[in-house]
Amino acid sequence: MIRRLFTGLLLLGFTALAHAAFDIDQLMTELARNPGGQAKFVEKRHLALLDKPVVATGEMTYTAPDRLEKRTLTPKPETMVLDKDTLSLERDRRRMSIQLGQRPEVAAFVESIRSTLSGNRASLERSYQLALTGQPDAWVLTLVPTDARIAKLHAAHHAQRRA
Repeated sequence: MIRRLFTGLLLLGFTALAHAAFDIDQLMTELARNPGGQAKFVEKRHLALLDKPVVATGEMTYTAPDRLEKRTLTPKPETMVLDKDTLSLERDRRRMSIQLGQRPEVAAFVESIRSTLSGNRASLERSYQLALTGQPDAWVLTLVPTDARIAKLHAAHHAQRRA
């Protein structure tokens, strides 16, 4: 009984340490190990003009190192495909493609997505302030733009999304 209790306390202690040690470095290390996959997402967009955030949901498929497909299901269907240096968008039966080399401000925003998925903290911190909450199996990474170009792009993107 005492041995079982000690083992239980020891395991509890390791679990507590693992959760206490979960930080941005650990998250980035885990993300860097991931060759890709599919996940559902919930994205909250905060706009100065609105009292509450706009919530978008959908699915993302990532194939390392440079292909990302994001299918937004709500509030409006939209597909974004990032394949190497080409970003393609489809919304309301309209399609648009952008070569990232021609739009450095868009390239910087896209690089933040790639950097997150590949676990590149240094790249993220060039343009964002990072905040991590949660635990290894349920976490939220918040990116707040510190680079004026990216902040402006976020604001323009959010305004277009509401229209």
